[in-house]
Amino acid sequence: MVNLIWALLAVTGIVFAAFNGTMEEVNKAIFSTLDEAIMITLSLAGVLIFWLGLMKIAEEAGLLAALAKVFRPFVKKIFPDIPENDPALGYILSNMTANVFGLGNAATPMGLKAMKELKRLSGSEEASRSMITLLAINTSSLTLIPTTVIAIRMKYGSEDPTSIIGATILATLISTFAALLIDRFFYYRRKRLSGL
Repeated sequence: MVNLIWALLAVTGIVFAAFNGTMEEVNKAIFSTLDEAIMITLSLAGVLIFWLGLMKIAEEAGLLAALAKVFRPFVKKIFPDIPENDPALGYILSNMTANVFGLGNAATPMGLKAMKELKRLSGSEEASRSMITLLAINTSSLTLIPTTVIAIRMKYGSEDPTSIIGATILATLISTFAALLIDRFFYYRRKRLSGL
C-alpha cells in the first residue's frame, strides 16, 4: 500500500510539472540531490553496519540475552496476553533492544516478525490488544543511543554530534510513557464500553 502511495505522489508530481511547465526545475532538483542522497545513504549504512556489528558481538557475548532478561518482566506486564515462552515475546524483546540502541532499521524486521506472531496468537484479521500496544511502543521507542541522528549530524559537520543523547533519552522516555498511558486508556475505555 505504501508503495502505491509513493508511486501516486511521484506520478502526480511529474504530471503536474509537465502541465505547469516546470519539468526542467524538477529534473534539476532530482539530479542535483542525487550525489547528496547517495553520500547520506552510504554514511548511514556505515554507521548501521558498525552498530549492527556491535549488536552481533553483544549477542555472542550474551549481553543481549541479559538485557532481554532485564526487560522480560516489564514486557510480560505490558503484554499479558502472550504466553510465557512464545516466540512473539522473543521478537518483541529483540525489537525493543534494537530500538533502545537507535537501530530503527534493524528493529523493523523483528517488529514485523513479532506482529506476524501476534496475529497467529490472536487468530483474527483484526488488530489485537498486543498488536496495538507493540505499535504504540515501537512508534515512540525509548532510545539510548540515536545512531542514525548522530550519523547525520557527523555527516553535516556538527561540532558535537553526540550532544543530543541526553535530550533523546528524556524525549523518548516521555514519549514511550505517554504511548503506554494512551494505549491503556483506550484499551480500558473500549473494554468498559463493550461491557455496557
